[in-house]
Amino acid sequence: MSKDLRLALITSDGHAARAAAEVLAAEHNWVKPAEAEALVVLGGDGFLLHVLHQMLDFDRVVPVYGLNRGTVGFLMNRFRHGKNVVERVAKARPVAVSPLVMDAVTQSGAEFRYHAINEVSLLRETRETAKIEVRVNGKVRMNELAGDGVLVATPAGSTAYNLSVNGPILPLGSRMLALTPISPFRPRRWRGAILPDNAKVSFSVLEAAKRPVAVVADQKEVRDIREVHIAACRKHQLTLLFDPGSSLEERIFAEQFLA
Repeated sequence: MSKDLRLALITSDGHAARAAAEVLAAEHNWVKPAEAEALVVLGGDGFLLHVLHQMLDFDRVVPVYGLNRGTVGFLMNRFRHGKNVVERVAKARPVAVSPLVMDAVTQSGAEFRYHAINEVSLLRETRETAKIEVRVNGKVRMNELAGDGVLVATPAGSTAYNLSVNGPILPLGSRMLALTPISPFRPRRWRGAILPDNAKVSFSVLEAAKRPVAVVADQKEVRDIREVHIAACRKHQLTLLFDPGSSLEERIFAEQFLA
């Protein structure tokens, strides 16, 4: 990327992010986000996801370079004092991330559409076990999944919640999705499935009045759902920027060898 790129600086409310923004303020002639060709985001993974979702909501997508001023920072670059951030952005390598689009219908018939960059999760709302029918490309693949819930994760999100419930890690560029049960009771031994990312996944909640289920698309929640439909979003493709030698693909690869 060119050093003359129009960049906007986006900062979370965290103390570390605000302090870093003061340091970076004099490094570049920052522009407004609406005028920027790329965004520099200061914060953690959660704030970065928030910024990416805002771009999807406003239908204006530009590359994003994250600097970790949060906690884990899996999707971020390291913040380095004394390193010119504009030069780092100019040398950064792009990584394409395809989000999911989720359509949910509640028990009352209300309809919601949200995007998910990491995963879409169905979760029981009460102590009652959730019972969910699973369909792939319109065909019933599981008449009844009983447990705490189920999720669909992208490769970028496969190392997040999906990994914590023993789902598979998916390499970037694999064009796959992880379909992973959450604490399954029946079928007890089912570990989930890996699907091509052109698959359309649908869930129907069984005995919904007795066993209510919520759906969460990254940070957006809809309660008391009746059915959910999930597909890869072909309209938008997000671009994350990483320092050379520190790509998201390398981080996902390294996660598979951690003890």
